[in-house]
Amino acid sequence: MIPVLIAFSAGAVAGYFGRQFLAQKQVESAEAKVKKIFTDAKDEAAEILLKAKNSAVKTLEDAKQEEAEKSRQIIRSEQRLDKKEEALDRKTDEIEKQKTVLQNKGSQIMKIKEDVDRIKEEQIKKLEKIADINKEEAKEIIINKAEKDNKEELIKKIEQLKEEGADELKKKANEIIVQSIQKYSGSHTSEITTSTVSLSSDEMKGRIIGREGRNIKSLENLTGVEIIIDDTPQTITISGFDPIRRQVAKLSLEKLMADGRIHPARIEEVVEEIKKNIVEKIRESGQLAISNVGIVGFSPKLVHLLGRLRFRTSYGQNVLIHSLEVAHLSASIASEVGADVTVAKKAGLLHDIGKAVDHEIQGTHIEIGKNILKKFNISEDIIKAMQSHHEDYPYESTEAIIIRVADAISASRPGARKDTLENYLKRLKELEDIANEFEEVEKSYAIQAGREIRVLVTPDKVDDLGSLKLSRKIADKIEENLNYPGEIKVHVIRETRAVEYAR
Repeated sequence: MIPVLIAFSAGAVAGYFGRQFLAQKQVESAEAKVKKIFTDAKDEAAEILLKAKNSAVKTLEDAKQEEAEKSRQIIRSEQRLDKKEEALDRKTDEIEKQKTVLQNKGSQIMKIKEDVDRIKEEQIKKLEKIADINKEEAKEIIINKAEKDNKEELIKKIEQLKEEGADELKKKANEIIVQSIQKYSGSHTSEITTSTVSLSSDEMKGRIIGREGRNIKSLENLTGVEIIIDDTPQTITISGFDPIRRQVAKLSLEKLMADGRIHPARIEEVVEEIKKNIVEKIRESGQLAISNVGIVGFSPKLVHLLGRLRFRTSYGQNVLIHSLEVAHLSASIASEVGADVTVAKKAGLLHDIGKAVDHEIQGTHIEIGKNILKKFNISEDIIKAMQSHHEDYPYESTEAIIIRVADAISASRPGARKDTLENYLKRLKELEDIANEFEEVEKSYAIQAGREIRVLVTPDKVDDLGSLKLSRKIADKIEENLNYPGEIKVHVIRETRAVEYAR
């Protein structure tokens, strides 16, 4: 047992010293590595420091060379500036010398002028003293003598100059008007009071008339026109003095025929839809008009009023087309005579704007137009130019005269207007106005070329007996206020509708 313990102890001691020896060797090896790393780091740092010093030296040398080059450039610039300054000083000295010379010459000239004026005055005084008359009296005597000796020749010359001037002015005015008309050579046709609708077949006429004529009656009542169905093949004629009503009726018929459903309920629905579409067409017409003339900046409401002129006629002439003609002619004439082209163009386009609502507002179309333009803050120059085109106001500008001339040119073109048509339309309008004065009337339509008026009344305000009385009252008032050939049929229509829904 003891030998085993001794052997174990000896092994433990040997192991301990062995481990101590190995640890010592590892420490020495680590210290050697650390020393090597430290030595390598010092060498690398020394090398980096050396490179940095070399780079700094090179940078410093480059900076010194650049500074030297800039210094040389500054010196050269200063030398050039010195030379320019010397040249400028020389030029300034020369200018001063020339100025002094000119001042001296000016003084000499003024002295000579004073001497000449003085001598002239002395000579005039001597002449006046010798002739015993002053300068003004001598001038008057000479002029009087010249007039007396050449009186007849002077009169003839003055008359000749007047005639030549008048002829020249007339020739020039004709040239300006002819050039303006040539520049704007738009077509012109008188508006008529009928429209035609083409049918796919004659069978469609029966469908449009409907059972017992209910379809055609409904369409006539809703649109206010007369629909004429005769023997003309595949054609229906729409008669009415109001272009908007005719257009509504025509478009409604075309839509109904395309749709195929033709009955009173559908007719009423289509007519209301077409009326809304007409409002959009009016806006488009106004927009196209200002685009055609090349004007911008108008209010959309004013453009809409301008578009309404598309469905307004004056003596058979479409008012919107007439306004476009006047605008183009005014601009052309203004450019020839040196007037304001923009003012002339705008005033020409807007000169009849009052006719868009003259059937709704009391007053002349000029007064209505002035109020409209003031409402939309249109320039006073344009208002003054348009207000005189019928000579209701004095001409306050050249542009006002131009608008008057352009309006006369457009209206007097052969075929542009028909007086009989205007009188006819006026009579139909007066006929409707008389019926509309009664509070029971909802709306009225003059048809059959003014031989019949259809009056639609509000059923809540008048009964059947009241309808009879109303027709008599309207007939009496027409007899009192209108002159017309033959007789006029007053047709009062009272329609009561009951609507309920099954749910």
